[in-house]
Amino acid sequence: MYFAALLARTEDGWEASDTELDDVETLSDLAELAREASPEDDTVLVLIEQEDAWFGVVRIDGEDDPRIYVSDAAAAARSSYGEILLTDELLGREPGDDGADLDALDLDGTEEPDGDSDDDEDGGSADAVSHSPVGDSEILDDLGVGEKELKALDAEDALGAIAEALGASEVLETVR
Repeated sequence: MYFAALLARTEDGWEASDTELDDVETLSDLAELAREASPEDDTVLVLIEQEDAWFGVVRIDGEDDPRIYVSDAAAAARSSYGEILLTDELLGREPGDDGADLDALDLDGTEEPDGDSDDDEDGGSADAVSHSPVGDSEILDDLGVGEKELKALDAEDALGAIAEALGASEVLETVR
């Protein structure tokens, strides 16, 4: 099960909205959705979690490029929503390199929870994406969640812990 929410920082504090990602196919689509949540070009955080497997944070500051953090790249790679966040740049590869690895994965949401990430029969997809955090681990530093705290978060309660540190736990719970 997935949960996704937008947290937009306004002059009155954080505002949360539940968001549906069914029509989001690319990171650009996600960034556009986030920008629509804040007409004043304020900071918007997109918080995504797959129950007990991984979480991701996308930060949009006005027209700047999105900043991304994903807690477990391999778990996210097995997820249709995670695939949106795992850009070639984020994974440290040239555009087009190893694209077949992600394309070969079953990303329709019916994959087994433990996956077959150790199965190398299809050419090494287990080696393509590691079970480690990727992205900008300093994404929330200025908002009160440092790199060490972010990396130490467990996928089970990460979004709640982030919202609490931001002072936005009540507004996040209203959309949960």
